[in-house]
Amino acid sequence: MKKVSLSDSGPKVSEAIYGFWRWTDEGAVTTTQIEKTVNLCLDLGINTFDHADVYGDHTIEEHFGKIIRNKSFKREDIVLFSKCGIRRSEDKYLTYYDNSREHIINSVNASLKRLKTDYLDIFLLNQSDLLADPEETAGALAEVVTSGKAKHIGVANFTVFQHQLLASYLRIPIVTNHIELNLMNTTAIEDGRIDFIKQSFSKPLAWAPLAGGKILNGTDEKAVRLRAKLDEVGKKYDANIEQTAVAWLMKLGTLPIIGSLSEARIRNGASASDIKLSREDWYDIYQVVGK
Repeated sequence: MKKVSLSDSGPKVSEAIYGFWRWTDEGAVTTTQIEKTVNLCLDLGINTFDHADVYGDHTIEEHFGKIIRNKSFKREDIVLFSKCGIRRSEDKYLTYYDNSREHIINSVNASLKRLKTDYLDIFLLNQSDLLADPEETAGALAEVVTSGKAKHIGVANFTVFQHQLLASYLRIPIVTNHIELNLMNTTAIEDGRIDFIKQSFSKPLAWAPLAGGKILNGTDEKAVRLRAKLDEVGKKYDANIEQTAVAWLMKLGTLPIIGSLSEARIRNGASASDIKLSREDWYDIYQVVGK
C-alpha cells in the first residue's frame, strides 16, 4: 500500500488507516489481541493508527503503549494519531465537549504517557465545543506543536464554519478533518465539508466507511439497492461489496479509517487500495445514494 501526504504540510500516511474506536476494555480486550491486529495492519501496509483518549474508557492507548514499549516495531515506522474533546460525566450519563486549554494540555500529556511515546504525529480536536474560546483553544493547539508533543494538528467532526473559525486563530495548518463519510451517509459531500478540506490542501479521514455494517447487512430499501449496485460494479474489478465501497471512498480522495476487529474485514479494507474505479463507475454508484 502506498503512502500519501495527508496535507501539503504532511505527514505521509497509509491510504487506509486503522482506528480503535470499536475496541472496548470490558475484560475481553488484551494487549496480545491488539498487538496481533497491529501486526496484521503492518503486514498489509497500514502504518497509520488512530486513537482517542476516551477509546475503551481510556484503556486502549495504554494497551498500544505496551506494544510500543515491547519494541514490536520502530516508533518512527508508524504514524500515530490521538484526539481529545469528548468527555463523560462520572456516572457516564452525560457526554459533553471540552476544548479548553486545560483539558487539551492535560489530555495530550496523558495520551503520551499511556502510549509511551514522546510525540504524536497528529493531535486532533474531537468535536467542537460550543462554549470554548477559540483563541484559547487555538493557543493550546499551537502550544502542543511548538512543545514538540505533536507534529501536526487536526480536527474531527467539525462543520465547515467550525473548521474556518478555529483556523482563523491559528498560524499553523489544520491538516485534516476526521468525518463520518460512507455510501449511506454522503452529507459531507453535499454540505461542502469535502470541498473545504480539499481547498485547504488536505485529505479527509473517513470514519465508519461501511456505515457500521449497514452497507453489508442493512435491510432497508436504500441499503439493498446500494448493495446490488456495489455487487454489479465490483464484478468488473473482481472485488467484493466491501472492497468496492471502500474503493469508492478512496477514489474521492478520502482516507478510510478501518475499525473492524475482523481479520477478513481488515484485509478487505486494505486491498481496496488496489481497486481503481473508473469515473463512470464511481458516479454510477453515487447516483444510487446521492439523491
